[in-house]
Amino acid sequence: MNPDVNLDLGLDLESRAAAAWMLGAFMVVFLATRVIVRLIRAGKGPFRNQAIGGVHLHHLVWGIFLMLIAGVGEFTYQPDGPWLYVLAAAFGAGAALTLDEFALWLHLSDVYWEREGRVSVDAVLVVGALMALLVVGVNPFDSDTNDGLVAVVITIVSGGALAVVALFKGRPLLGLLGLLVPLLALFAAVRLARPTSPWARWRYPEGSSKALRSRRRFPERDSRRWDAVVEAIAGRPNDPAGPDHSPDHDAPEADSPREQEGAR
Repeated sequence: MNPDVNLDLGLDLESRAAAAWMLGAFMVVFLATRVIVRLIRAGKGPFRNQAIGGVHLHHLVWGIFLMLIAGVGEFTYQPDGPWLYVLAAAFGAGAALTLDEFALWLHLSDVYWEREGRVSVDAVLVVGALMALLVVGVNPFDSDTNDGLVAVVITIVSGGALAVVALFKGRPLLGLLGLLVPLLALFAAVRLARPTSPWARWRYPEGSSKALRSRRRFPERDSRRWDAVVEAIAGRPNDPAGPDHSPDHDAPEADSPREQEGAR
């Protein structure tokens, strides 16, 4: 017996309004967070790093808590009206705090102010674009497809797997856009990984032909037009050879607790 499963992915007006609150909170909190951490880095203003028990507390921790609270509230109570918008805004704010440190959970190391940390801005901008699509009512998935639930699930799973490979290869923009257009994720997944990416560290032994090709293809100080946009939003990364090179992403004072660098 084949049950008739109807997967409705359409967006009604209330859902789009909630998406607008989510997007607004997402962008406001992300921009505010970047302003604050840049002030901390410059030693200006009243803001300081937060620590518990001598361990630096990353702001993604608050983001995770906010997303959990919003998710539990939505799934448990499924509110309408104002409370739906409150939960949407809370989820957007939590997502901004979490994705602002996307590079940390991708590299399992605190690279916030390093060149690798720019992937966080890529992730934020792509996710913001996806949220904007929801606001205007554009569905990333075709809810009118006649292929059924199985085809939709296969497309999502395969596209997601390719996107993960692309992210691990240091191709965040193509990987995240590949969630919408799987061919972009496939293109990035079969290409050479960047030398600073997790994939290169795992799969390209030092001195191997792939490691050498990767370094030639992506020089350490190679600059792209996109870098100027990222630097305008996120600030200039540390110079790897400079005296300010430090794993502490908020550049804490000498008497502040040492920041945990994360598992390596």
